[in-house]
Amino acid sequence: MKPCSPLPRSFKQQPRQTMARIVFNHLAPTSMIRHHPFSSSALRRTKTKTLTPPSFHSPKRIFSRHHGIIVFGTTRFSSSSASRISMSSSASIAGKSTVCDAVPEDALMGYIFGTERATEVAHCIWKRVTRKGDIVVDATCGNGYDTLAMLKMVKKDNGEGFVYGMDIQEDAVKSTLSLLDSSLDPTFRQHIKIFTTCHSRMAKVLPKNTSVRLVAFNLGYLPGGDKQLITRPHTTLLALEAAKEILTSGGLISLVVYVGHPGGREEFESVLSFASKLSVDEWFCSQIQLPNRPESPVLMFLCKR
Repeated sequence: MKPCSPLPRSFKQQPRQTMARIVFNHLAPTSMIRHHPFSSSALRRTKTKTLTPPSFHSPKRIFSRHHGIIVFGTTRFSSSSASRISMSSSASIAGKSTVCDAVPEDALMGYIFGTERATEVAHCIWKRVTRKGDIVVDATCGNGYDTLAMLKMVKKDNGEGFVYGMDIQEDAVKSTLSLLDSSLDPTFRQHIKIFTTCHSRMAKVLPKNTSVRLVAFNLGYLPGGDKQLITRPHTTLLALEAAKEILTSGGLISLVVYVGHPGGREEFESVLSFASKLSVDEWFCSQIQLPNRPESPVLMFLCKR
């Protein structure tokens, strides 16, 4: 694989927010085009015509991209082998219709420069995938911060919008419910169900024929809890298989994979293997890593066309 060409001088001189917009305009996968569901005609248009981002018409401002790999400073953005496509098609994404315009630039730049957490970037992506009234799943509630964010994204006053949450640790479920109680009005209860169970049982706790927009995983151990109690590759793969089946067209499986603890790297490799085997015609899989910080969490997004 050829390395990326050096960034053009004009690109390097851009303000940080400008650089973030350019990065996202060329990072966002075809499958995350904003309109849902993704029509085949829309996908054909984005693959056959190259358009520059709306605010940057000069080609001199666009850095080179090779086979889905972008290197920016010490941060690497890469598409998984499940979604390797030619440069001509991967770069042919209309700037006006990609998720990049929707993600706050300060979240991206904050993560690149070490001032924002991976979960903040994930939340920004979720906001542009979900809509009010959607059904979503928090497969690993933890202390409830992801659950709370998801509930705010989908809850509607008319009763629509629902979050299914689960965690195998009773302490995590209690923490989640405590956070929700202290952060929301009592009506939130009609929009959420929390189960004390393993994420591998996702298909068993959700009602039959449930179609969801987002399934989120935060893999590792419970922050502030017992570090010996961690998510495992075997059960996580079962949960991913279940998520794949219940996800609607245009939906997203989001993973923040912590690799700095014993067993974390093995779990990441299992998730990466799962993603690499997904159909190119039906899925677009990407990941964000900090290669000079090997113990930092890895962001992975599996987008269903």
